[in-house]
Amino acid sequence: MNANDHRIVLITGANKGIGLATAGELARAGHTVLIGARDPERGAEAAAGLTARGLDARCVRLDVTDPATVAAAAERIAAEHGRLDTLVNNAGITRDLGLTPEQLPLDDLRATYETNVFGVVTVINAMLPLLRKSPAGLIGNVSSGLGSSSVLADPDTPAGEHAALLGYNTSKAALNAVTLVYARTLRAEGIRVSSLEPGYCATDLNHHSGPSDAEEGGRRIARQLGEALTGATGQFFHPEGGNYPW
Repeated sequence: MNANDHRIVLITGANKGIGLATAGELARAGHTVLIGARDPERGAEAAAGLTARGLDARCVRLDVTDPATVAAAAERIAAEHGRLDTLVNNAGITRDLGLTPEQLPLDDLRATYETNVFGVVTVINAMLPLLRKSPAGLIGNVSSGLGSSSVLADPDTPAGEHAALLGYNTSKAALNAVTLVYARTLRAEGIRVSSLEPGYCATDLNHHSGPSDAEEGGRRIARQLGEALTGATGQFFHPEGGNYPW
């Protein structure tokens, strides 16, 4: 994407961290960025921080686990913009850091899937009518290398102990499958769908333990969105360039 190709972009979970950093990158490129946030006050504060710098950002209340807020967000975007060009499914959680698979409560596993998988499907389905009105619809699902079956199958994977996260890793693997299914079914309509990977960034998700910061993650996601817009559908982008093995 470039500044000469103005796009309407919705990013879920964008009031902080990598989502907010991505919003800043895309807004600086000249796009209208809709900051999806469960808490409208925090979302409005995040959007105000961008608009104070002369950027086009607005808050849209959206909780991916609440279909009513997702439907309301779609109605608002339709009324105010008439279309959606790019959907970034960034909202995600983990509840199993430091836990073995047998220690993870089943309710926490279910909650992880509600946000990381079912919430993504809910948002995609609600936004598809708007994406179909775009001349070049794009869906980017923020995944993780920990959702790569090839990475998880490698006994010597650099992911180390993180490769044993039951909830996060399996939900991201499921998300990758969701990406491929939608890429296949939407290909004929010209809507591209790919998995994105910001890299291991220090955020609230991992208690700020990553070697990169959220701003770097946002730059990577923005770059990958540009590549996804002009490249083949159904990719799994690597933060350092190229693609991950599925």
